[in-house]
Amino acid sequence: MDQKYHLFYELAYNLAQVAYDKDEVPVGAVIIKDSTFEVISSSYNQMRQNRSSIDHAEMLAIKIAMTRLDNERLNGCSMIITLEPCPMCAQAISFARLSNIIFSTEDKKSGGVLNGPVIYNSSSCHHKPSIIRINDEGRSKKLLKKFFQNKRKNKGN
Repeated sequence: MDQKYHLFYELAYNLAQVAYDKDEVPVGAVIIKDSTFEVISSSYNQMRQNRSSIDHAEMLAIKIAMTRLDNERLNGCSMIITLEPCPMCAQAISFARLSNIIFSTEDKKSGGVLNGPVIYNSSSCHHKPSIIRINDEGRSKKLLKKFFQNKRKNKGN
């Protein structure tokens, strides 16, 4: 794993575990300022908790960061996430003008960066962040698998 993002990824992973414990899809996101490596915001999925289908970790972290920086753009900031962003979040990342997105686990079914509609390859995409993949030895993937296995197992009860 890229050492400069290691601590931030650990924070994102810990937030994913919080989401898991709250019966949310376990995804965590952290936004940092590139020049100082200061954490600007962090969040985890809260769709069930907030009764909102758009309250993904990325969307919440973006909103918090914009409020804290008092700016609708997050130029010079990067997002570290445990899962490849979905199309909605990928587009929001583009609108926010984040410099980089750093994530570990691909989302073959619902992703929007490397999979699915590949938002940043669209002619309608005005800003493409750099995409950095990190290796977390499959921890995020295992946590997601465990979450969905438990959901399927409990569905029959």
